[in-house]
Amino acid sequence: MAFLADALSRVKPSATIAVTQKARELKNAGRDIIGLGAGEPDFDTPDNIKNAAIEAIRRGETKYPPVSGIMPLREAIAAKFKRENNLDYKPEQTIVGTGGKHILFNALMATLNPGDEVIIPRPYWVSYPEMVALCGGTPIFAETSIANGFKLTPEALDKVITPKTKWLVMNSPSNPSGAAYSQAELRALADVLLKHPHVWVLTDDMYEHLTYGDFIFKTIAEVEPNLYERTLTMNGVSKAYAMTGWRIGYAAGPLQLIKAMDMIQGQQTSGTSTISQWASVEALNGPQDFIHKNKAIFQSRRDLVVSMLNQARGISCPTPEGAFYVYPSCADLIGKKTQQGKVIENDEVFASELLEEEGVAVVFGSAFGLGPNFRISYATSDALLEEACTRIQRFTASLV
Repeated sequence: MAFLADALSRVKPSATIAVTQKARELKNAGRDIIGLGAGEPDFDTPDNIKNAAIEAIRRGETKYPPVSGIMPLREAIAAKFKRENNLDYKPEQTIVGTGGKHILFNALMATLNPGDEVIIPRPYWVSYPEMVALCGGTPIFAETSIANGFKLTPEALDKVITPKTKWLVMNSPSNPSGAAYSQAELRALADVLLKHPHVWVLTDDMYEHLTYGDFIFKTIAEVEPNLYERTLTMNGVSKAYAMTGWRIGYAAGPLQLIKAMDMIQGQQTSGTSTISQWASVEALNGPQDFIHKNKAIFQSRRDLVVSMLNQARGISCPTPEGAFYVYPSCADLIGKKTQQGKVIENDEVFASELLEEEGVAVVFGSAFGLGPNFRISYATSDALLEEACTRIQRFTASLV
């Protein structure tokens, strides 16, 4: 009898974590490595948020919290959804988890039965299909292309909906592509979903506050109120508030679903760190002006990276609307050789050889379900980004 669960055979390790770990190991071995794999802002958590955590410790807020979150945070989440997304949720319709992954996993665990299908547009965040598989569901991939900005079209969505479909996973702005859906684009997708009332929407809005230029963020239940009763709107403090290590994700949705997620969380992890929760109360209720300053820095970095990558031979890099990633194509380099005679057979080989020869760590696009592309996180300094892009230009120019 096998000791390990059969479910593990359906799951792959996280490619983004693997790239970050590989870059760390090479750095520790003395190599000059620029790691562009991690999805983490390089900004520090603002002082007012840190101070709120320190004050919570001093007040003795160190006991077990309620499973779904402390009431001041659930109230702050409800207020945030009303203030920023025009969505009316009562605090009891919200839930707090240990990061966005925890929220997503609990929602899928609470709803999926064997044979249930979950639609996931490609390219996708690496964890979506693995979570679906772990929870006993079947990931169904909807195609996008660089030509339509890596966005799901109504036609592509309609094509993959079946009687077995339970969820559509939406991620806007997207990890890995940075693509963000406009109100009109969400409206068109909502029209398809209204024809299929058995399909729920799990919308991952983690990068909501990181959109650029004139883009106006909208979430799907805001655009189509008739989807409110079958939408779980997920968000968190990790990206906009530079709080990745605090591990706080949250969501709001129909009470029946939130109660089911609460039951699973109660048997799984119980409540999230009280100290992180009190810090998150301050994040959501406190000053928001630093978000705009950080956005301006990210937009400048995006423009730098897009410009330099499009000057690299054989690379085509669209300009994304949000997040802090670009997802360039390296299709024109497939089949070329390195100076050492290694054939660039696919985007995984491209990323491996780039790391080996130039010390630049990126994540190959096939890990996100769509290649030949690669993902770069520009959540690092201008100087490092400029040097990394110079190295990429040098590497692509050397291929024969």
